[in-house]
Amino acid sequence: MLKNWNPEEIPSKEEVKERLDKARARLYELQMKIKEHKVPVLVLFEGWGASGKGSTIGKVIKNIDPRFFKVATMSAPTEEELRRPFLYRYMKQIPEAGKFTFLDSGWMEQTVKDCLEGVLDEDHYAERIDSIKRFERQLTDNGYLVLKFFMHIEKKEQTARIERLLEDEDARWRVSAFDKWQNEHYKKCRAIFNKYLSDTNMSTAPWYIINAKDRKWAELQVLELMVSGIEVAMQNSAHSVPLLQNVFPLVKMPKLEEIQLEGKVLEDAEYKAELKALQKKLGELHNRLYRKRVPVIITYEGWDAAGKGGNIKRITEALDPRGFEVHPIASPEPHEKARHYLWRFWTRLPKDGHIAIFDRTWYGRVMVERLEGFCSENDWRRAYNEMNEFEKELSDWGAVIIKFWVQIDKDTQLARFTDRQNNPEKRWKITDEDWRNREKWDLYEGAVNEMLQKTSTAYAPWYILESVDKKYARIKALKIVIKELEKALN
Repeated sequence: MLKNWNPEEIPSKEEVKERLDKARARLYELQMKIKEHKVPVLVLFEGWGASGKGSTIGKVIKNIDPRFFKVATMSAPTEEELRRPFLYRYMKQIPEAGKFTFLDSGWMEQTVKDCLEGVLDEDHYAERIDSIKRFERQLTDNGYLVLKFFMHIEKKEQTARIERLLEDEDARWRVSAFDKWQNEHYKKCRAIFNKYLSDTNMSTAPWYIINAKDRKWAELQVLELMVSGIEVAMQNSAHSVPLLQNVFPLVKMPKLEEIQLEGKVLEDAEYKAELKALQKKLGELHNRLYRKRVPVIITYEGWDAAGKGGNIKRITEALDPRGFEVHPIASPEPHEKARHYLWRFWTRLPKDGHIAIFDRTWYGRVMVERLEGFCSENDWRRAYNEMNEFEKELSDWGAVIIKFWVQIDKDTQLARFTDRQNNPEKRWKITDEDWRNREKWDLYEGAVNEMLQKTSTAYAPWYILESVDKKYARIKALKIVIKELEKALN
C-alpha cells in the first residue's frame, strides 16, 4: 500500500480552510446522531514516529463533546498486560454504544515492533494477523465503526521533525528510542508497515493512508473520512451481516435426551475418599500451573438447580485462594450491555498461572438471549462462530479451557425447586424467573443441543456432568480437570 501510494495533491490553503470548517461542523452534528443510533466508533491512529498522530487526535476531538469520547495512548504493554492474551488490552478499550474511542497507536505498532525485534517469526506473525482480522471483523459485525488511519511521511520530513523536537527541551520527551531507530532504518520499517497494511486491509475495516506532511491537510483528510464513515455506518446500523462457516475441528456431542442419567451414583464413603484424594492432587497441580504460568478457564453451564455451585465449591476448596477467581455471571450491567457482548468476558480473563471459573458464560448469547429475544436472530446465529474464535484465541494464548454442561432431568429439577421453595434456608436460591424458565424446558433443550453440536471444538470440547447425584458429578468434574491440567503441564 505504501509502496504504490500516490498522494492526492494538497489543495490551496483557502480550499483546505473552507473544507475544514465544513467537516468540523458536520462532525459536531454527527456526534448526537451517533448517540441516538447507538453506534460505537473506534478510531485507530498508527503511523511513523513524529507523523502527528497525537496532534491530529487533539484537533479532531475539539469537535466532539468530551462526555462522548476517550483517548488512550497505547504505549508498550506492562508486565501485567503481557500475562494476558495479546488482544486483551485493546479489547478493554473498545467504546460503549454511541461513543468514540481514539487510540494513539495500537495492535499494528505492537505487531510491527514484535516483528522488528524478532519476537514473531513468520508462522507466529500469520497467527497474529488472523487474530487481528477476526478481532476487527467481530467488532464491525457487531455494529462497531472501525476507522484505521496510517499517518505517512517521507524519511526527509521525519528527520526534520525529529531534529526540531530534540532541539526543544520541553518537547524532547516526545521522541522515543523507537522513533529514532525507525528513522535510521526507514526502508526496513516501510517494508514491514507495507506488509502489515496489505495483510489487514479489509472491506469492513479498510486502511486510510493519510498524507501527514501538512498538518491542516492531515486533519482535513481524517475529518472528512470520519464524517463519511459515520454517515455510512448510521445507514447500515440495522443491517444483518453474513454468517461465516465454522472452520474449527468439532467434537461430536450426544443430544441431551440421549444422555444416560440412571446409575450414575456414588455412596458417601466412596465419595469422601475420592474427594479427599482428588482435591489433594488438584492442589498440587495448581502450584505447578503457577510455576509454569499456564492460564486455566473453567466454565459451567447447565439447568437451574443442576448443582453448578456445589460443583464449583469442591474445585475451589482445593485451590490456593490467591490463584483463582470465580465469576458469577448475571444479566449484563448497562456499561457491559453497551459494548460487544464478549467484552465482559475478555475483561475477566485470568493472568497466566491463574484460574478463572465462570458460573454461566458467553453461551448465554445462544440460550437466554436467543430465547428471550434479547438479541436478533442474526446476532445469535453469528455467535457460534464468534465464540469458537474467542476460545481459539484463548487456546492459542496457551490457556486450558474446560467447559462443563451440568445435566439433570425435568423431575429432578422439579424436586429441587420444590425443596428450595419449602426450605427457608434455601428459598433465596429460587426465583420466579426459575419457574418461568422451567416452562420453556423443551425450547432450552433444543437450543442447548445446537450449542453443544456447534461449539464443542477439539481445543475447547464440552464435558457433560450427569448430576442427578451431585456427588457423582463433583467427582467426575474433578477427574476431568485433573486430566486436562496434567495433559497441559506435561
